[in-house]
Amino acid sequence: MHVAEAGQPDAPRVLLLHGFPQHWWEWRKIIPVLAERYRVIAPDLRGAGWTDAPPSRYTAGEILDDVLALLDHLGSPRVGLVAHDFSAFVGYNLCFDHPERVAGFLCLGPHPYLHFTPHMLAGVPQLWFQPVVATPRLGAWALGTDRFPRRLLTSFTTSPESMTDEDQAIFLSRLHAPGHAEAGSALYRNLILRETGRFFTAAYRRRRLTVPTVALLGGADAGIRPRMLDVHGDPADDLVGHVIEGAGHFIADDLPDAVATHALELFGRVL
Repeated sequence: MHVAEAGQPDAPRVLLLHGFPQHWWEWRKIIPVLAERYRVIAPDLRGAGWTDAPPSRYTAGEILDDVLALLDHLGSPRVGLVAHDFSAFVGYNLCFDHPERVAGFLCLGPHPYLHFTPHMLAGVPQLWFQPVVATPRLGAWALGTDRFPRRLLTSFTTSPESMTDEDQAIFLSRLHAPGHAEAGSALYRNLILRETGRFFTAAYRRRRLTVPTVALLGGADAGIRPRMLDVHGDPADDLVGHVIEGAGHFIADDLPDAVATHALELFGRVL
């Protein structure tokens, strides 16, 4: 497992978990801000970046096991957590199963207590790529091209400056490494689509969230609706949501200052 680190070794730890199809470089604009106060740990999860891409084991539970093993190896019993995209599923499972390991969770995505309404289906056409990526062989082939993953990276940002040509090249070069396109397709089949289905059912709502959590959604994210931040009932001890206007799906790329501000506010009171 490849890990990027920054900050003072003896400072409180903050763990950054990237989304798809990115790797630790997703946090390039946020790490310098957080590193002034914390020890920042930004791993490449299995099948991404410079981490190995085994042919199997791409479920939420198995990637959670990787994260726990990393924290144990680094001697980090308790961390502040930031997670985006598919890693949000891993992050919530970490909070539910091991709340003692997470001081606070900044989720760049919806929380698990959303109430499905038909208007949310309006975002489905924007997710046309998901069945393509998840299909065996077809997904790996598509991710192995240049145009398809480049479109995934640029179609869900709000400014050309959010993700430069150089940034795209850094992400695509690792996605095209041996085994990584296959890993991305397996991740979609075994984790992303499966956990998304659980999000829209009662699977997560049966569990109480005790970790202080802030959920952020990009106001310009075409696949998301702001009502996904509505909290129904009393399912959590400390849960709030915010819409980040001017940001798309890749919030950390579009408006890193907003993400860093929320992270500093949350971790300033829990770490």
